Amino acid sequence: MAYNSLKELEANLSGVVQVNKTGHLEIMNQEKIKGAVIDDLIHEYVFNQNQEIREACACYIRNIAHQLHIVPASISGLYQAMGKRETGGFTVPAFNLRGMTYDMARAAFQAACKLQVGALIFEIARSEIGYTHQRPSEYAIAVIAAAIKEGFQGPIFLQGDHFQFNAKKFAQEPETETQAIKGLIKEAIAASFYNIDIDASTLVDLKHSTIKEQQRHNFELTAQLTGYIRGLEPAGITISVGGEIGEVGGKNSTVEELKAFMDNYLEVLSASGNALKGISKISVQTGTSHGGVPLPDGSIASVKLDFGTLESLSRVSREEYSLAGAVQHGASTLPENAFDKFPQVGTAEIHLATGFQNILFESSHFPEALRERIYSYIRGELSQERGSGDTEEQFIYKTRKKVFGPFKEAIWHIPAEAKAGLRQEFVQKFELLFHKLQVTNTKDTINKYIKAVQPPRLFYLEPCPKLYKKQ
Repeated sequence: MAYNSLKELEANLSGVVQVNKTGHLEIMNQEKIKGAVIDDLIHEYVFNQNQEIREACACYIRNIAHQLHIVPASISGLYQAMGKRETGGFTVPAFNLRGMTYDMARAAFQAACKLQVGALIFEIARSEIGYTHQRPSEYAIAVIAAAIKEGFQGPIFLQGDHFQFNAKKFAQEPETETQAIKGLIKEAIAASFYNIDIDASTLVDLKHSTIKEQQRHNFELTAQLTGYIRGLEPAGITISVGGEIGEVGGKNSTVEELKAFMDNYLEVLSASGNALKGISKISVQTGTSHGGVPLPDGSIASVKLDFGTLESLSRVSREEYSLAGAVQHGASTLPENAFDKFPQVGTAEIHLATGFQNILFESSHFPEALRERIYSYIRGELSQERGSGDTEEQFIYKTRKKVFGPFKEAIWHIPAEAKAGLRQEFVQKFELLFHKLQVTNTKDTINKYIKAVQPPRLFYLEPCPKLYKKQ
């Protein structure tokens, strides 16, 4: 339903939640919350044009989550334990949900609850924030609402993926580009993203004769932004920071590059004199590319992923720098039998995006009329992005990620029956990945190593003065 006023919103929540005399939000009917109430709250938060109503919906969702022990957290404690080899044997999946975020996250949490998965991350990249029309706050609220809906409890990990420097913009105005990254970091942390991946690997310059000089911009800026992040941490939270040494889609990373980056990164970081905690993991390139490489018929080319390099980089990062291990990007379109290998070679984390996008657009449950509208939009509005040698199948495959913003509302409002069918497909995919990445039954491991810090009472109510009223 659409709310035209705060009064309507509050009336709909009557008998479901209440604000008591001390200002606490109390849950009176949890089943109703998990029914239509949470669906309405997240829908209105995303689509209502009244900012006051949107803020109130966000406040209610965050406070309901607080009461149900759903807590945005940093995964730093787990990664620290992995770096010390106190735990491991699994690869943490990080999911980029580009569209239908609430329903995709619901599917992930449904599978996680069934399989007792605690080690999973929800993330969004700097580029995705733009073309999917999802700011960090909206992404966070959608994921939190999905956890409420599916009955998930405990720490949830929200991550800023590829907070990446644009090499061309940096070359022209380095300070402006650096400030843009800082602004995004600040916005993300305020939205409870307590895991941030800094990506200055785009600034690596292979024209230099030494690896140190090739990596200079990378390690200096990663150290600078690590210090910036540490200065923004909420009380009791150590944000998990990631670095990157090889741009995905470029040449494969080497142990020498890892050591050059880490040794100089740590030296720059220590020069601040503040004994700052460094990164907890390192992203590398091992032969993949984001989204895979589409062939003329629209299928995806086979990838020769270098598991030997991945294993060496993970081992060195743990043994010499106490990191959790290496991070694999661009892997969601790999064949299913490849995913068993990641835990075997000590991969700390794997990022998965395009595979879920492909399920969405290629499913028989996705409305054919909407798919044709989307593809017609691509052929017309995005035609300038078509490569000279691209077939139509290649062009659509490479470009369709950019329709999530323009078609956000249409995709959200797919008929309920079709949406349920899509969710079930997502659940099956999540379950398969959880099994192959060995993160089933990691709930207890997360509880052991993660200190989930509840926000101060009324913290989330600040945007909503009406909710402060003593009753």
